[in-house]
Amino acid sequence: MSVSSERDAAAATRARQNVFAGLDIDRMAERRDDRLWVEETERASDTRFLVLDTEGNAFVQPDADVPAWMTSTLRAERFGDVPSTLLGLADGSAWFTLALDEAHAALFARLTGARRMSLREAGLLFSAFDAGLFAFAKGILHWQRQTRFCSQCGAPTLVVSSGHRVQCTNPDVEHLHFPRTDAAIIVIVEYGDACLLGRQRGWPDGRYSTLAGFIEPGESLEDAVRREVREESGVEVSHATYHSSQPWPMPASLMVGFTATARTREIRLRDDELEDARWFTVDDIVRGMADGRLDVPPPLSVSYRLIAHWLALRGVDLDDLVASAPPRP
Repeated sequence: MSVSSERDAAAATRARQNVFAGLDIDRMAERRDDRLWVEETERASDTRFLVLDTEGNAFVQPDADVPAWMTSTLRAERFGDVPSTLLGLADGSAWFTLALDEAHAALFARLTGARRMSLREAGLLFSAFDAGLFAFAKGILHWQRQTRFCSQCGAPTLVVSSGHRVQCTNPDVEHLHFPRTDAAIIVIVEYGDACLLGRQRGWPDGRYSTLAGFIEPGESLEDAVRREVREESGVEVSHATYHSSQPWPMPASLMVGFTATARTREIRLRDDELEDARWFTVDDIVRGMADGRLDVPPPLSVSYRLIAHWLALRGVDLDDLVASAPPRP
């Protein structure tokens, strides 16, 4: 295998290890407009529905940290008037999602004993498939709720294509709306033997993380890395290298992770950006986490993986540091 092939394979592996990025599913885009096939698939005995409430929380089994799937039988008997969104096929079965209003949500909870769980919590508890499916469902249902009116003319819209398109109902416009994702970069910057981490106001004491920001129109990913690092910390970046990506539907983002190299160590903070930014050596991180002065983001975020990657290249395991750190207050 060539060096470039090995590098590409490593990036693909890293991406799938990120939370919410392990969803191995055929999204069946070519069948979304086939209503007969979709309706038949909804009735199949092995079809499952991931149920979300109006806040985007999933319903979880009462005695286990796994989704409380709605069966096709229960859907037909008690929730047939709730429109579904096709997520795809996996392991020979079909997966849909339903967004329940509070009355339907309360009914489902009574019938099944299910409890509710946020995506942030589920990301650390669900299997890779279930967490990825939850993220997919939350993202597409949020987009549907936010696209109830046409941005061209203001007319009401109609959800079509099994949940993946929204059609303007104005016969003079009939504009089709497609799901949107807001891309953002997140980057660990290094200079010599240190990496750059910052903290925002309101974070837990001692919490430092990698820098991040949204991509602007007409901007490449690499240009966004340079701009965001400069805007937040004043540090100039010479070049950036892709690491991995992570779906982040909170509510509608995609985090694109990078490693980058700085030109100098000079930090110039702006009043409206970070509360603090510092260069941390490996020893700074090891000692800071050991005595409780330093806290890193939870494994839910690709930020954790970027820090772990940087430390691993220097022979340090971030998971071990977290496991041995004193409990946070």
